Amino acid sequence: MVFGIRKHIQDHLVERRIRRSRLVTKDGHCNIEFGNVKYGNHFAFLVDFWTTFVEFRWRFVLFFFIASFTLSWFIFSLLWFWVARNNGDLTWQNPPSNHTPCMWNVYGLTTAFLFSLETQTTIGYGVRAVTPQCPGAVALIIIQTLIGALIHCFMCGIIVSKISLPKKRAKTISFSEVAVICPKKDFLCLMIRVANLRKTLMIGSQIYGKLLRTTVKPDGETIIMDQVNIEFMMDAGKDNLFFVCPLTLYHVIDKASPFFEMAVDTLRKQEFELVVFLEGTAETTSSACQVRTSFIPQEIMWGYNFLPIISRSKEGKYRVDFSNFSKVASVATAHCAYCFHNIMGHHLPSINVIDNVGFEVIDILE
Repeated sequence: MVFGIRKHIQDHLVERRIRRSRLVTKDGHCNIEFGNVKYGNHFAFLVDFWTTFVEFRWRFVLFFFIASFTLSWFIFSLLWFWVARNNGDLTWQNPPSNHTPCMWNVYGLTTAFLFSLETQTTIGYGVRAVTPQCPGAVALIIIQTLIGALIHCFMCGIIVSKISLPKKRAKTISFSEVAVICPKKDFLCLMIRVANLRKTLMIGSQIYGKLLRTTVKPDGETIIMDQVNIEFMMDAGKDNLFFVCPLTLYHVIDKASPFFEMAVDTLRKQEFELVVFLEGTAETTSSACQVRTSFIPQEIMWGYNFLPIISRSKEGKYRVDFSNFSKVASVATAHCAYCFHNIMGHHLPSINVIDNVGFEVIDILE
């Protein structure tokens, strides 16, 4: 039992270390922070205040929503209180019986706050109202109405923009947990699987990858996060994917590929991160969105292939079994790309590669 707890803690620490070392997390967030930013550059966020507010977390948006209305009500209540005080409408000023107030039933700070709230929210209970006695009160009610309308428009726009953010649509795009390397049509390929969980299509979908690694130039210069283009494609091409069902995309490992010099026993010793991007336009909202994920060497399985997930029922309907979405099975594969292109015959995967035990093709029955 103690050994099991110790192993669980070690696995948890390794997972945390891997998560911190990623540039892009599995759910697409960028793990990067900026330091030594000049103080003057912070004002750029205030200039682009709309984007700044939209990118705020919901807790801060709700705080600003409540604070903006409450503070505006209170500030204008002070102004209404000041108008009433100047006109002698307050209770402690003992106005005469024939006195005409600037606002009916506003005789203290509490009633001034209620009048401010009713004015800005256009409630209009009919108990409190402005009289034509004070031109300043008439001007103030116009100013508060206009400012209240601006606050309403701004906060409603922020909330609608956050709800309709394209990255919310990206939550329904799912990548496989692992990538695999195996033969495909006389080529050694790195393959990933991606699925659209909604029935609405992504129009003009394109997918591409970037391999991030640290390289050292011949002159000794070290480049951190050097980016290498990784092209993914399907048999029908790489552009305008017909994204109606889960797709398996592949990258051909040829001599121009950065994976060409890797082998089954050296892959997990490499230090790189494969970031995959999917871009498209949502059919329903016509908003462009980008989905990101990443794969590290421990998540690339050499000598395995994805299990089939699409079947056809007796009635002719196509079905997708997502229980096999990230499941893999071992296939005969050369130990390296050089062996694949120059040595006849394939080999079984190395014992160092972790297999997902118990995976098997599932037949979908009616």
